Amino acid sequence: MLSVELIIYIFFVYVLAGFVKGVVGVGLPTISLAMAAIFLGIKEAMLIILLVPSLITNIVQAFAGGRLYELTKRLWIFLLSLFLLTWFSTGLLVAADGNLLKIALGIILLLYCASYFSQYKIPKPGKKEKWLSPLMGGLTGVTTGLTGTFVVPGVLYLQRMELNQNALVQALGLSGSVATISLGVSLGGRGVLSNEFLFISSSMVIPALIGMALGNIVRSKIDEGLFRKLFLFSLSAIGMGIVISAVSNLI
Repeated sequence: MLSVELIIYIFFVYVLAGFVKGVVGVGLPTISLAMAAIFLGIKEAMLIILLVPSLITNIVQAFAGGRLYELTKRLWIFLLSLFLLTWFSTGLLVAADGNLLKIALGIILLLYCASYFSQYKIPKPGKKEKWLSPLMGGLTGVTTGLTGTFVVPGVLYLQRMELNQNALVQALGLSGSVATISLGVSLGGRGVLSNEFLFISSSMVIPALIGMALGNIVRSKIDEGLFRKLFLFSLSAIGMGIVISAVSNLI
């Protein structure tokens, strides 16, 4: 049973993560999972973080934009690969050492931040999209199943598909929905879910939506580039802290 203090902490983590998602289109599972993993095992954090709140906020994001059919038609093979490999990799998550998973999560966060600050970009898909989409979807599924976040290489790949800002935000919501559904199906099928975690996860939808609504309001009123830099600097510090903590536990 989680303590009252920890539940309150997770509540405010969700408000913050929802706010970041409302501003830049990503960040709810990444921020919330990273901050919850500081005090919880990554498996427990994934059960709380990545199911109901992530699914609901991603569905809201996926349906807000009017291009759902068009994006699904273009991304269906990416989404299918993402779903299948997420489902498969979650089986490895259940059996893996929690500290090793934390290290993997921290490394993924650091790689994502490094790609932004180094200006490294995945080449534009162009004519290669037909075979790059299943490859990138599959690789993203592996990282999602093991760490609960689909930022590498999924977000990096979608950012190179020459979508306008609103379409990109909608595509990120669509991809996040598929990844979360696959995680839920895989974890549920393996008997990992408990009623306690499902209840806590469901109750965190409210702070996540509050944060997301606030982020949507301020999106047009702040410098998104500056906000993204602050977000990534913070994410880098969190990722480094997770790696150091997990390595110290292994020694």
